[in-house]
Amino acid sequence: MFKKLNILDEKDPHLRKISKDAKLPLSKEYKDTIDQIIKELTYSQIEEYEKKYDLRPGMGLAFPQLGINERIIVIVHEYEDGKFNNYVFVNPKIVSYSTEMIAAEAGEGCLSVNREVEGHIKRYARVTVEGFDVDGNKIKVRAREELSIAFQHEIDHLNGILFYDKIDKNKPFYTNDEIRLI
Repeated sequence: MFKKLNILDEKDPHLRKISKDAKLPLSKEYKDTIDQIIKELTYSQIEEYEKKYDLRPGMGLAFPQLGINERIIVIVHEYEDGKFNNYVFVNPKIVSYSTEMIAAEAGEGCLSVNREVEGHIKRYARVTVEGFDVDGNKIKVRAREELSIAFQHEIDHLNGILFYDKIDKNKPFYTNDEIRLI
């Protein structure tokens, strides 16, 4: 049985709050919510299920998008056609990052933003993120390119920041000469 998540719209004030650290280990309720998020994000990236369940494609979700202002993010990254890696980080922190900056050429989207937003967002090409798994064990990942953008985007949610806050109003688009577009 598949039940869609109730993802908050950008106008909801929960999305502008700074989230507090989550208590570890996570409750069964939170673990069940994470399983549901993973299922929906995975389905949203598989065309057959995306259509069947009327889902918008997405690779990440932060708990504030469900109205829970705690520092938990979930990323489902399709690293090869039909193959996914799941990243669940509790109380994540970016501990190091590259000097190289990149931007998603097509721009970024967000499951809480139900409209097209044009512009590039400067992001670190590589980040190292530390945090905890659902049971309270320390975890760390080094993310590159698209996955790096996803981690930065989801961690921004924990700080009340939406992606379009980072679009430079005076220069919304970059060329490949100015920044590497991926």
